[in-house]
Amino acid sequence: MTDSRPVLTMTGISKSFPGVRALHNVNFRLFPGEVHALMGENGAGKSTLIKVLTGVYDTDEGTITLDGEPVSFSGPMQATAAGVSTVYQEVNLCTNLSVAENIFIGREPRLLGAVRWGEVRRRARALLTRLDLDLDVSAPLGSYSLAIQQMVAIARAIDIQARVLILDEPTSSLDAGEVAQLFRIMRQLRDEGIAILFVTHFLDQVYEIADRITVLRNGGLVGEYLTAELPQLGLVEKMIGKELDVLEGLEEHSRRDLGALEEGTPLVAVSNLGRAGAVAPFSLTIHAGEVVGLAGLLGSGRTEVARLFFGADRADGGQVAIDGTSSSLRTPAQAIDQGVGFCSENRRAEGIVPELSVRENIILAMQAARGWLRPIPRRRQDELVDKYVKALNIRPADPEVPVRNLSGGNQQKVLLARWLITEPRLLILDEPTRGIDIGAKTEIQRLVTQLSDGGMAVLFISAELEEVLRLSHKVAVMRDRQMVAQLANDESLDAERIMQTIASGSHREEADR
Repeated sequence: MTDSRPVLTMTGISKSFPGVRALHNVNFRLFPGEVHALMGENGAGKSTLIKVLTGVYDTDEGTITLDGEPVSFSGPMQATAAGVSTVYQEVNLCTNLSVAENIFIGREPRLLGAVRWGEVRRRARALLTRLDLDLDVSAPLGSYSLAIQQMVAIARAIDIQARVLILDEPTSSLDAGEVAQLFRIMRQLRDEGIAILFVTHFLDQVYEIADRITVLRNGGLVGEYLTAELPQLGLVEKMIGKELDVLEGLEEHSRRDLGALEEGTPLVAVSNLGRAGAVAPFSLTIHAGEVVGLAGLLGSGRTEVARLFFGADRADGGQVAIDGTSSSLRTPAQAIDQGVGFCSENRRAEGIVPELSVRENIILAMQAARGWLRPIPRRRQDELVDKYVKALNIRPADPEVPVRNLSGGNQQKVLLARWLITEPRLLILDEPTRGIDIGAKTEIQRLVTQLSDGGMAVLFISAELEEVLRLSHKVAVMRDRQMVAQLANDESLDAERIMQTIASGSHREEADR
């Protein structure tokens, strides 16, 4: 760092929404000439803190100073004008316009009211040359990769004299070469004295580029640390909120021996399945009656694995076998035909249909599998829905109530019922207990064990290590969008070992049991 005085200070920041305390008494500081990583799990408050800083949200309590002067921005445009610029994961530029036009949009040099296009292109080339980028500034921005588009967004921020540059998940869709190019530019800007706030879920990237780390958890400040003085395992502990030496014992899930479960032909076997920019190629087998847990930090690639299994995303390569026979899971329809069900972690955007009733939501997957020209008879609908409303204790028990009126836990049960009536052979559950009360969480966990005991295979994803350990026969560990280990859930496996694997990224063979 080039200066001992912070360019930006946020003190005692608190922000609440109806029923939610998003931030509570958070302090944050950013120095010139440093890359500062803001870390925390989903819901920790990272996005809220950035939005308070840039004026998207008003703060309930607290103060913000820039170069020692109190500031309170009315919105991102005012923040940008003051030298605080944000480059988001989704580049908010105009891909139909040229590179040069995007850099200077709204600030074009003019003469007698006319835009001086020659000057626009000349200045754009000079600015990109400063970043060692050789681009055709007259070409449409959309003709370049997302990585280049992000570089252009950074170039625009530099041209408006940014003193603070916020990079919000800039590497989430980049390959290794593109990340290296971005980091080269970040180091150059850092050396020029620009303060960079870097938000990411990739631990390796934090330790490659960041000078300092601030950790948030549940809307509160855990602490500020020099990267060189905080081991990766310590960072994982602070993000998750568990000290390894005080982790409580976990109740045992009474299940059959893993060796007995994995005798015979796997129900599903994938080999070198992957998708560029989403998850590196991986191999995994799942047997009938087996619960396979996916563990890893948010953004590690857990959901991407689930979506490949369900055909929601198309793999670039690899092989899939069902019952030992080469098969295809390239679309959700094909996956459903093969007996695969998928409960997404985003139940509001990808799960429930709020305007429909509980009954209509439950029969949705079965009706889609039959085809809309073969409607399920109403009497059969009522029988099935009544069975699962009772079995899952969905409240209220009236199937004609709009599903939007149910609690989050009961909405999650509706999604489970939707797939259970299709009688899947493999059920993929992505964060099925997130954001629901302890009673509903216990019921869903108990249901998973019952389904497994009945012969159904389950791919179970959860950020809670205790939950993964409680339910799974084996645990596949994800880190930075790679499957780095597959571990048998025997007496030797505990939360400490999983956290150490997440922190170290050690590759282990599936035979490590």
